[in-house]
Amino acid sequence: MSRERCILLSLLALAALVPIMVTVTVEAADVMARRNLRWHYYRLNTTCKYAEVYVRSQVELYMKQQNDTTIAPKLLRLLYSDCFVNGCDGSILLDGLNSEKTAPQNRGLGGFALIDKIKTVLESRKECKGVVSCADILNLATRDAVHLYSGNLTFSGKIWMNQQAGAPSYPVLTGRRDGFESKAASVDLPSPSISWEAALAYFESKGLDVLDLTTLLGAHSTGRTHCSFIEDRLYNFNGTNKPDPSMNTSFLAEMRKKCPKRTKKGQDDPLVYLNPESGSSHLFTNSYYSRILSHTAVLGVDQQLLFGNDTEQITEEFANNFEDFRRSFALAMSRMGNIQVLTGSQGEIRANCHVRNS
Repeated sequence: MSRERCILLSLLALAALVPIMVTVTVEAADVMARRNLRWHYYRLNTTCKYAEVYVRSQVELYMKQQNDTTIAPKLLRLLYSDCFVNGCDGSILLDGLNSEKTAPQNRGLGGFALIDKIKTVLESRKECKGVVSCADILNLATRDAVHLYSGNLTFSGKIWMNQQAGAPSYPVLTGRRDGFESKAASVDLPSPSISWEAALAYFESKGLDVLDLTTLLGAHSTGRTHCSFIEDRLYNFNGTNKPDPSMNTSFLAEMRKKCPKRTKKGQDDPLVYLNPESGSSHLFTNSYYSRILSHTAVLGVDQQLLFGNDTEQITEEFANNFEDFRRSFALAMSRMGNIQVLTGSQGEIRANCHVRNS
């Protein structure tokens, strides 16, 4: 049995005994401790005792006022784009002609307005001014938005209603500081059409493993993507001038209608749902994994999970048991949030998430 398979089974067994909010492996906890991230860092070590409460309340307020069903997938993508490029240091939030957010891979990023609002509220409070980093705000807001909206809190008429399904809450250790640099040239986010082997190699280069890969791609259970990111699958897979042979033929025909072949510059580039079953509701479910098994995944990298022995087994596990996926998602998000963090005297605490302190 592979190491990753043992990790998954150990995680699922542990989850039966330990509440989801504290499901963190010894390995992950050890790495986090070495990086000086702490549980309830702001409450125990700073004057801003209620930082996490303020973040959550602003996420809830935004969702009620804006009724933005896309905020959870937007923040998930924003956090991924931050953490996988030079670590979770809030550099994706910095403005500039050649900043990370201008890279082609980051086209269509969103969620900035909510992060800005949270930062403004925190900076307006005397006890929190200059205390809470943009990097921590992004991590905390993503956790709260995904948990509150993605199946747990939905809008009905004029009220928000709680449901039992959806994404889990998970532990976010805090104490990150903000980075100084943000360069488009540093953005090495891979194409959504890469093989599972290449995807795994990329994740491993960030200190993650095959379980993290298969789990974090499950964030594609919600959100949308541009047709240009799947055009090769539909019309010219690996330069063959033919579609991806792994695609279900009926699904291929359906996606070609939504994404006509682009033949001239400036042609429309429509958005399509990453998980058509969730659609505009953007609910967090395990149907993403069922679609992989039925060869109806939208992104090529998602369908590729069917072709690795470990990724296929994990995909089958998650397709058959939503709770297994939720538990693993909680762990993987915690691990991703620890990539190359700045702590202590490193970096700075930005007053404005878009610019460095003068």
